[in-house]
Order: sequence, then C-alpha cells, then structure tokens
Amino acid sequence: MSELLKNIDARTKLAGTNKLEILLFTLGVDQRTGRRETFGINVFKVREVMRTPAITAAPEMPSAVEGMVSLRGVLVPVVDLAKYVGIGADTPRDIMIVTEYNGHTQGFLVEAVDTILRLDWSQMRVPPDMLVANMGGLVTAVTELPGNKLVMMLDVEKVLSETTRYDDEFMFQNIEPLDESHRELTVYFADDSSVARKQIIRTLDALGVRYVSAVNGRAAWEELKKVAAYAESSGRKVKDLVSLVLTDVEMPEMDGYILTKNIKSDPRFEGVPVIMHSSLSGMSNQSLGKSVGVDEYVPKFEPQRLATTLRRLLKVKSDSKE
Repeated sequence: MSELLKNIDARTKLAGTNKLEILLFTLGVDQRTGRRETFGINVFKVREVMRTPAITAAPEMPSAVEGMVSLRGVLVPVVDLAKYVGIGADTPRDIMIVTEYNGHTQGFLVEAVDTILRLDWSQMRVPPDMLVANMGGLVTAVTELPGNKLVMMLDVEKVLSETTRYDDEFMFQNIEPLDESHRELTVYFADDSSVARKQIIRTLDALGVRYVSAVNGRAAWEELKKVAAYAESSGRKVKDLVSLVLTDVEMPEMDGYILTKNIKSDPRFEGVPVIMHSSLSGMSNQSLGKSVGVDEYVPKFEPQRLATTLRRLLKVKSDSKE
C-alpha cells in the first residue's frame, strides 16, 4: 500500500492542468442493491493507506465515528465510511485511508483500495439528480470507466462537517455586515460541495453581499462569459457587474485553476479579484494558485478569515471606483 502512494508529492504537478488522480476504493456489497460500488477520493487529500490499527472507542461521537487511533502520537478520529454512507455491508473494513484537508487529519475505514486513476477533470461529471437524492448529497462528481463501471467521488467536506461538528454557529458570529455603500457588490462563486456552498452563502449573507453560485468551474465560466457579453453590449465594464470571484480548486468538468486562468487571461475581466477557497491548503497548491493569478488564498472552512479577506478585497474594489 505504501507503494501505491509513493512519490505522491510529484502528483502536485498535475494541479493546474485540469487533471487529477483519484484513489479508488470499495466499501463492501450494498445490501440494499446487492452491488459493490466503487468510490474515489482525490490523491491530494490522501496522506497514507494502512491496515486498520487498534481503534479506541470515544464517548459522544457521531454514530459513524468508530473512535480514535494514535498516529505518530497524534489522536485521529476514524470514520466508518460504509456506516456513514448507509451501506449495510458486513465485510470487515481492514483498510484505513488517512486523509488530510482543511487542516484536519482523519481516518476513513474502507473494505479495499483498488488503484490510482489519472483523469481529466472534464471526464468528471456533475452527478444526476437521482444519484444525488439516493446518496443524500454525498456524491460531488461521477465518471464512467470501461465496462460501464461508475466511480463516485464522495463529498469529503460533507463527511468532515457531519462527523466533527465543525459547522457550529459560533464560526459565523461577529461577522459584521458591510456598510450600505457596499451593498450593491456581487460575488460569483463556484464549489461542487453542497456543504461548502452553504458555508459560503452564510458568510456572504452575514456580510450582506449579493451572490451568484455555480456547482463547478465550467458553469461559473459560462455564467461569467454571459456577464462579459452583456457588459460589452451595454458599454459597461465587467468589474462593475462582477465584484469578485470565489472559487474552489477541485470541481468536475473544470477546476478552479483553469477557471482562474480563464478569468485572468481575458482582458474583459481586468480588475476582478479572484479568491481561491479550498481544502487543499498545501503550499504547492497556494503557489500554483498564485501562478495563475489568484489574488488571495483562503483555506476551508474559516468563515471569519474568509469574511476578512472578502471585506478587504471588496472594499479595495469599491474604493477604487470612487
């Protein structure tokens, strides 16, 4: 298993090419359907894959959290993904995928890991509504492999939110709204995670800022191109209609790097700041974001920090027009 993930740092070179690598894994046979589904997680978020160590039960944990394990002296919560997803599988979860994102480390128990698959983000599709409904919004993207094999990307941010209680109300306290002179500003944002979109909306609502949302980079870019065309036809500047763009990194069809590159290379969007808002908070990802023109990088989920950054960039933008 260590061989499976060796040289993982080299894979950061994929970022910005609209490509990704996903680790495929299974959770067992779903007793509801009789099928063994294949899931995926971005390799960027995987720290290691190991045999499941001894787990110590902990009190007052969500039902899918089996307990804690000690990894090199650090206590890490362990989530049984089959139980979380609602798959009544009776096969043992002998493998633990250790993930790290949003500054959190956690272990995911799975039945087995398969292989690492390299794909273009354009091959990852927004999941159909029926699948979203059946999976309770847990799937952010899907892709089809040869032999009609479907791979589902889990919304790991949703898993983290619901198993660590980091979505508490106190995170949004004391976010002061912008004054009335800034209320006409409009933020465009893109994120494939339903949890992330709710977090962003709560932050923007607290600031009193209008917004337009999209479920991925391609949808956001199509909407922004429409705004640019309207601005041209009406003799206006895009920056008067789009105050700021906030984008995730990982998204099906078009990732945040390509979206940012499109915006920054199009002269119509001159003066429109871009914030990259991602759980991929490593320095290599931040550096790559800067290389395509990102103005600021804010890790998920830090509403206070996001609000501060939005306030600063929106105020600079607004003041520059006065």
